[in-house]
Amino acid sequence: MKLLIVEDSQRLRSSLTQGLTRLGYAVDAVADGRNALRYISNVEYDVVILDIRLPQLDGLSVLKQMRAQHNKAHVLILSAKGQTQDRVDGLRLGADDYLVKPFSFDELQARIGALLRRSYNQKNPLVQLGALEYNTALKVLSHTGQPIPLTPHEISLFEYLLMNRGCVVEYAQLEHRLYNNDASVSRNALEAHVSSLRRKLKGHGAWDVVKTRRGFGYYI
Repeated sequence: MKLLIVEDSQRLRSSLTQGLTRLGYAVDAVADGRNALRYISNVEYDVVILDIRLPQLDGLSVLKQMRAQHNKAHVLILSAKGQTQDRVDGLRLGADDYLVKPFSFDELQARIGALLRRSYNQKNPLVQLGALEYNTALKVLSHTGQPIPLTPHEISLFEYLLMNRGCVVEYAQLEHRLYNNDASVSRNALEAHVSSLRRKLKGHGAWDVVKTRRGFGYYI
């Protein structure tokens, strides 16, 4: 899943990018409101993590313009402004959630996961697929109760295919959703991730889960 972090603190921006990337998210990050709008206008994001006090253009103005353009990305405001009226203003302008600094990274992760489940009408964090069970909150895949160790890219790949199960996901769409905007990705790299994921699934007794539609993409 693809995230945009809009945060002017270089230290926090870097920390969030590293932490969320380790969880398997494709993460872009910018430091000001004008760059945020440029990215949002050109890239499809699942969640935008948005500070309010930003240079060039404040976060609430970014949010107003997003919603005026009918952008449907979930917005989680992450701000030191924690008064009740601040939270009410953000939510009334179209934010989906509001988290006050300082915050727990685990709580931020949980809130992002809840927003992503909302995108796919998936209220339960546990998704069953035969003997496979995927925990969207913990990013853990298991087969008959036994965890299957996957890399962050493999988790992202499996989760995106699972959330779109029954539909063929095109190669270009996977490349866009699984990597950040600055990454240079070859088809061979994507195929290598798919091959590794299949090998690990088969090694745990889950056969023929990820299928190929030749010339189009992959599906579950």
